[in-house]
Amino acid sequence: MASDPIPPSSAEEIAAIEQLAKARQAIEEQLAKVVVGQKRVVEELLMALFCRGHCILEGVPGLAKTLMINTLAHTLSLSFSRIQFTPDLMPSDIIGTEVIEEDKTTGSRQLRFMKGPVFANCILADEINRTPPKTQAALLEAMQEHQVSVGGFQHRLPQPFFVLATQNPIEQEGTYPLPEAQLDRFMFKIIVDYPSEEEEFQIVKTTTSVMNVEQEYTLSARDILSLQNIVRRVPCADHILRYAMRFARSSRPKSSEAPTFIKDYVSWGAGPRASQFIILAAKAKAALAGRYYVSTDDIRSVTHPVLRHRILTNFNAEAEGINSDQIIEWLIRDIPRGQESAVEASLDKRIFAAPE
Repeated sequence: MASDPIPPSSAEEIAAIEQLAKARQAIEEQLAKVVVGQKRVVEELLMALFCRGHCILEGVPGLAKTLMINTLAHTLSLSFSRIQFTPDLMPSDIIGTEVIEEDKTTGSRQLRFMKGPVFANCILADEINRTPPKTQAALLEAMQEHQVSVGGFQHRLPQPFFVLATQNPIEQEGTYPLPEAQLDRFMFKIIVDYPSEEEEFQIVKTTTSVMNVEQEYTLSARDILSLQNIVRRVPCADHILRYAMRFARSSRPKSSEAPTFIKDYVSWGAGPRASQFIILAAKAKAALAGRYYVSTDDIRSVTHPVLRHRILTNFNAEAEGINSDQIIEWLIRDIPRGQESAVEASLDKRIFAAPE
């Protein structure tokens, strides 16, 4: 029998979840002063941030990707670095380099490490697919280990550390697509779409007149680290874990669990890291909504940003105009949700009840 999700065990945990939900509202209010619309993108960025994950944002130029990231870093009082990736960018331009420094009083010389722009809390890797693989790989250790190695020494990066890479889906000449191993390091691939008519009207109206926006700081780096730990403490029932695993396992064409459309249209499916990220993202979504349990609705809502860059379609899919997002929709339709609705209904009544 599937285990029941665990309600909060202390008043401190209840208060922590409420704090996270209030923090989300405050951050969204500050971002709305500068960025019009893009609520889904903002929500996915916050989920990744509180899960200690990294994101790829894909969208055409002019959709406020850079502005959104810069504003988010400012609102959270985090240090921010923007790295423009170009074909001549070298790894040392990102992580830093050692220079010879001479002491003018003694004449002695010694090596001193000059930190690169990667030593910041929030990194914007702008147009990451425009630089060669050697330079792209310079971010791998930083993203995975939160450190860089230079001259045989490891240098720790400031915490929290958050990489947001952008890609332009239109112009592909002179680009170096990210290899699958590096793509898998990114928790989310977020699609930044065109604004609605009303949103575009507001964008044009506000940006073509005098605009004086005063932003307030909402959280500190220490607050973010604390809230990241809270997200990981959100309990998740075993049947929810297995439900999340089904998405990754069913996406593998050689798996016995794979439906027919996966075998027809997919060359490679998602690995175990996808299951981990689905659960973490669902925990963050629940916590940001002020809930202390994960539901199947949370799982379903995060499958697109987690899986869209991990499911590789084949020539059959390309010929029929089928992309990974359509395949994920079919998986959501195909995988049964199970019998958790009664459990969620009972939890809703006691979730914020103070313990005896």
